[in-house]
Amino acid sequence: MSQGTSAAGRADGLRGGGGASRWESTAPIRYPDPDVVVLDPRFQPLVLGNAAIERIATGFRFTEGPAYFGDGRYLLFSDIPNDALLRWDEITGAVAVLRHPAGYPDGNTRDRQGRLITCELGSRTLTRTEHDGTVTVLAAAFEGTRLTGPNDVVVKSDGSIWFSDNGAGIRGNYLGDKAPQEMPFRVYRLDPDSGELRIAVDDMARPNGLCFSPDETRLYVVDTPVTGPKTTRVYDIVDGKAVNGRLFFDASPGFADGIRCDTEGNVWCGFSGGPGQDGVAVFAPDGTLIGRILLPERCANLCFGGRKRNRLFMTASQSVYALYVEAQGNPGG
Repeated sequence: MSQGTSAAGRADGLRGGGGASRWESTAPIRYPDPDVVVLDPRFQPLVLGNAAIERIATGFRFTEGPAYFGDGRYLLFSDIPNDALLRWDEITGAVAVLRHPAGYPDGNTRDRQGRLITCELGSRTLTRTEHDGTVTVLAAAFEGTRLTGPNDVVVKSDGSIWFSDNGAGIRGNYLGDKAPQEMPFRVYRLDPDSGELRIAVDDMARPNGLCFSPDETRLYVVDTPVTGPKTTRVYDIVDGKAVNGRLFFDASPGFADGIRCDTEGNVWCGFSGGPGQDGVAVFAPDGTLIGRILLPERCANLCFGGRKRNRLFMTASQSVYALYVEAQGNPGG
């Protein structure tokens, strides 16, 4: 078997080999990290045998939306219930508050001009933070009806912004403000020049994480209905539209949340499934599960960053984790 694939190896990794959680111990992790699990030979080249999963920050309520800023060597991420955008400094390891209140921020990314794009569950808007720090509202309503709450977002190379709107903030008062649902949950495309908002995906119960393939010919979208199977689908992009939707994978009862593609087309998914599955699940372009990165918490979202875009940052419930891999993130996620 490839490194870390045995059940014993996975269990020892989660326990630290001695009954206690590795995250409660100061003992070093023996390489290769047993919580990086190879399930298919295609994952092996992406695994570094001398890199361990690191918990880089903790003490939050529910982290989401990591976005890496290479020009400043820092990671921005959301703590939704605390209504805050936070900044982790890659050099010092310090965490600072960038914005509070912040509209109950969820997903974040950067546009092709390096500006921060944020999904706000509380204000139910999609915003852009300009280089001078001012905030511009990009989308607040569709055809006169207020959005239910942008959730996750990606930017295509043509500058168009694609985001899911799934009402996570209106279901209760923990992640936003409870309110009635006024229209269906969808994925939208925002034209960067005209500001026109168009429906991109409208055949899902509750669209969530999304990302483009490296050549931008396909769009992957996670569907997370409150009840029923939680699946990930893939669409062809034709003339700026998402068409021909079909199943990419169904890992029920486990499910993906935020997703990102690497430059080879593998889909890296923040994943929830209980012990032995919580963390990150990696799928090959053909939909085969090829590897896992096991965490002690559910992982809501992830992004690639670092100086070479080969450091995976994972926002997982109350903590943020990082792992160097032999893969590079696809731009725009």
